[in-house]
Amino acid sequence: MADLEEVDLGTKSRPDLSQEPSFSNFIRNSSSESAQVIPITISPPEKETITPTDWAGGELNPQDAWLPITESRKGSTYSAVYHILASGIGLQALLLAVAFSTFGWVYGTIFLSLAFSWQLYTLWLLVQLHESESGTRYSRYVHLAVTAFGPKLGKLLTIFPVMYLSGGMCVQLIIIGGGTIQLLIRTVCKDGAICNAKPLTGTECYLVFMCMAIVVAQCFPNLNSIARVSLIGTITAIVYCTMIWALSIGKGRPRDISYNPLPLESTIATYGGILNALGIIFLAFRGHNVILEIQGTLPSSPKHPSHKRMWSGVSMSYVLIAMCLFPLAIGGYWAYGNKEPFSNGAILKAISQFHGHNTSQYVLGLIYIIIVINCLTTYQIYGMVVFDNMEIRYTSRKKERCPRWLRIVIRLLFGGLTFFIAVAFPFLGSLSPLIGGFTSVPLTYAYPCFMWIAIKKPRLHGGMWCTNVALGCFGLFLSLLFVAAAAWNLAVNGLNANFFKP
Repeated sequence: MADLEEVDLGTKSRPDLSQEPSFSNFIRNSSSESAQVIPITISPPEKETITPTDWAGGELNPQDAWLPITESRKGSTYSAVYHILASGIGLQALLLAVAFSTFGWVYGTIFLSLAFSWQLYTLWLLVQLHESESGTRYSRYVHLAVTAFGPKLGKLLTIFPVMYLSGGMCVQLIIIGGGTIQLLIRTVCKDGAICNAKPLTGTECYLVFMCMAIVVAQCFPNLNSIARVSLIGTITAIVYCTMIWALSIGKGRPRDISYNPLPLESTIATYGGILNALGIIFLAFRGHNVILEIQGTLPSSPKHPSHKRMWSGVSMSYVLIAMCLFPLAIGGYWAYGNKEPFSNGAILKAISQFHGHNTSQYVLGLIYIIIVINCLTTYQIYGMVVFDNMEIRYTSRKKERCPRWLRIVIRLLFGGLTFFIAVAFPFLGSLSPLIGGFTSVPLTYAYPCFMWIAIKKPRLHGGMWCTNVALGCFGLFLSLLFVAAAAWNLAVNGLNANFFKP
């Protein structure tokens, strides 16, 4: 009894818990009248107490039921497939043929296959790490990194990359979508030959796209609710990829085509070109920063853990992604060789340049419409990560669900911010190799390997330990090389910094 008296929690000796920023205050205060003495043997439940400062994203966290990513866990394997495909296939894949013009058929195919296999392996790692043995679910990339590397290092390594690859992706989607709307208007009006009205400016096209994206975002409260939107994104991505490579092959090759790499001025330029081509291939794969969020929409139980459904969805998705990316790279290189223009939407511009005279304007217009729709759907997935991060701050302080009016305001403010950045920095796509080198590459190819070692603790110098250490270190090394090559390329070729002139 002496031990029990030392932990007497009577009202006289109880400290004031009303100021504690903890979700367990309500439970402990409400039970104080009925239980004055609590044996120390029941203290372990206090370990589940979650404060705003060290929230780990576990399944039992009340905030998970309030936030856009985890508000609904009623997803299925098919909804995961839709999200993965909509977020994983992007216009950066249209540059793959440019990389092949540097490497040729054999090495281009080898490097593309290696990058595909490597990122698929790190996806498997993330899917397995999503749920711990105790049932804690890490439905956000940053939370998993904090668990693996600690609060300071985890946040330092991942907060900026995740926010850039989410918010920055939304900015680029406005630039791409708005620019495609402008191309669509020019194609339909035949550069003013048909339409008498004054064509929209680049800024106006960006504004049109942003307004459509935000209207769609207001209609869906959480990630699971946009499954049908992601289905539309999946269909449009597969359709425009197939149409582009089929049209390139069907129209035949230009007469003076060559498959020999273009001669460069110096050895440094040659190595820089090789690294830039490698960067194009490795940056063609995206979506790792949202894969844990997508898995967070799936139900889970001890008998049916979420990683089984998720890996089935990943497997199906990447079969289709391979069927889109490899034909784009190989077919585009076959059709245009080293004449592929090195710019955003390279193969699409090659079609207009070499086959515009004998290609129906309706076909080109249809491709542009499909690309705009795809950008709108992809915006919803990456934007949801930012919405979730903003609502975390509110729910951490208020201990309640974010009201509907505030969600509307958050989405409007985010749309306005991304629109402003897109107008201010319309050349952001030119910086993608540089920024992607130290954000996307380590987050996709390196960090998952180190997180597996930190959390799973495989046998030292065992197979899994050596594999993940080697891949993680090589991924960081590639990241440094890609950043250096991108910086060198900008220094040599310059940057068309057209501020506020989209």
